[in-house]
Amino acid sequence: MSNPEQLLASFDAKLVEAKQRGERMQAEMAAVSVAERSPDGQIAVEVNHLGNLVGLEIGPAVREKANLAGEILRTVQRAQSKLAEAVQTGVPSIAGTETMNELVQQLHHEFPEPEPQGFVDGGDAAPASDGARFIAEEETPPSPPKPKPAPPRPAPEAGTDDDYFGDGDYLR
Repeated sequence: MSNPEQLLASFDAKLVEAKQRGERMQAEMAAVSVAERSPDGQIAVEVNHLGNLVGLEIGPAVREKANLAGEILRTVQRAQSKLAEAVQTGVPSIAGTETMNELVQQLHHEFPEPEPQGFVDGGDAAPASDGARFIAEEETPPSPPKPKPAPPRPAPEAGTDDDYFGDGDYLR
């Protein structure tokens, strides 16, 4: 049997190694990003390893485009759908491990490949990655009318309890 000092030294070395592997994996993950361009090349986006939009370029030819927001969202979704592949190649420290398999599966689930046409029900709104629908401002339904204020309450009739306590004398 080993002495306790050797066991502790071995355990400490394993902890240091695990910490270094974790820091290396974090650095590799932070370096992963995906860039994507719209089909016409006028919109360019970049998403980080978490799928967050970190870069956006809009070409002069599309600045007045009618469905610019929808085109941007579809381009972001295409970039997000490529994250799983980018993580597999960009994070070699966990390649082939169960951790990598789980991470890639989660990324595929969170950021699926967008629908080819990119519209929901043929409308002008782009679908969100969770299936929700973003509505363009011109499609926003009008807000419901505000309720009318309640009419004022009539004054109490003479001779009621409210009249009795109305003068502030509560100890009659």
